[in-house]
Amino acid sequence: MHNFLESKPSKKLYIETLGCAMNVRDSEHLIAELREKENYSLTEDVKEADLILINTCSVREKPENKLFSEIGAFEKIKKKGAKIGVCGCTASALGEKILKKAKNVDFVLGARNISKISQVIHQPKAVEVALDYDDSLYMFSKNVNSNFKALLNISIGCDKHCAYCIVPHTRGKEISIPLDLLLKEASKLASSGVKELLLLGQNVNNYGARFSVPHPKIDFTQLLSELSKIEGIERIRFTSPHPLHMDDAFLEEFAKNPKVCKSIHIPLQSGSTKILKSMKRGYSKEWYLNRIDYLKKLLPDVGISTDIIVGFVGESEEDFMESMSVLEYVRFDTLYSFIYSPRPFTPASTWEEGKVPKEIAKQRLQRLQDLHKKILTENSQAELGKVHKILIENNKQSEIETFSEGRSDTNRLVKIEDKFFNLGEFVDIKVTHVRNATLYGSPC
Repeated sequence: MHNFLESKPSKKLYIETLGCAMNVRDSEHLIAELREKENYSLTEDVKEADLILINTCSVREKPENKLFSEIGAFEKIKKKGAKIGVCGCTASALGEKILKKAKNVDFVLGARNISKISQVIHQPKAVEVALDYDDSLYMFSKNVNSNFKALLNISIGCDKHCAYCIVPHTRGKEISIPLDLLLKEASKLASSGVKELLLLGQNVNNYGARFSVPHPKIDFTQLLSELSKIEGIERIRFTSPHPLHMDDAFLEEFAKNPKVCKSIHIPLQSGSTKILKSMKRGYSKEWYLNRIDYLKKLLPDVGISTDIIVGFVGESEEDFMESMSVLEYVRFDTLYSFIYSPRPFTPASTWEEGKVPKEIAKQRLQRLQDLHKKILTENSQAELGKVHKILIENNKQSEIETFSEGRSDTNRLVKIEDKFFNLGEFVDIKVTHVRNATLYGSPC
């Protein structure tokens, strides 16, 4: 959850952001549009807000219940005349149902319709949730929050139809944003002091598969190369790639391009080829491990994170152990793990045969996480003595400790005790000790 804060003018905006980095970026667009076109400024105090936006996530468990609970809580404390708007993926999924169930909501704005915010705030009970609406060419207002890190959407929507995922139903078909717009936006960000870009898309490495206007042929590998030419941009990260589109050319560009950070999220979901087929993921365990092996051949110290779902419909103990074996083999640096829970509008939500009892799923999740804790401890110990270039992101001081912290090229968080550095500064740090899984180091 993210709350964005700024100062003054006349009307006040409070925004609550739930879910992924795509939603964070959408909130940045909403804030910038309302600031420039409607004279809103941000507030942390919902009680003083003239406009309350809830930017929703449909991937979270029981998103509908949580949304209406939030609406009810805001209704009790908002000032007289304040508007409530529901945006994002749950807005796309539910549409007019939100207005019928929550009479105090003023408008509903789907994830594919964010550019319409300055219109819908003036249209009582507006519902804009069209999945075929195309704002891939829309130039959003500039976000004036100066920072050394920035998010950059390179595509919208998703063409994959994984059996468990609601995203295609909430964000529509995949459309790539034209290269010239991306280069223009990235150059603007660099000139404002941004050093690190995080490229966003549901399947970033499928970039170039479809544009809404005539466009020269380009793929994600070429996009990385073009963005890395921009002066001032020193680091490029991206999320989330799809294993299916990890060809040799992409992995080679990832490995050799010095501006592309050597950490990558490669969602596994399951280590069982049988379950992957049922999930409609489009690849096998063997393909996944082949891509991992090639990547580690190019970059032995690469940082890899993943997602794993346990308890998917039809998952046997043998299937689960396949996931455990992949975890042991790859030794992921970061693991996002979940118990499967059905989402509306998805094929798997209607499957009755093969459901895994909740208690068994909970036990499997615990076993998976216990194994990962062991791996993470061992991975952290292996970092001792290594030198990393850290981008300083925070300075913190408390009664207990004083430190700066930042992330390495491989996305490891490193703390530097009893030191403050300038935010956005690069510092070479040697890892000196480890506490739990946290790395600590000293300047070289």
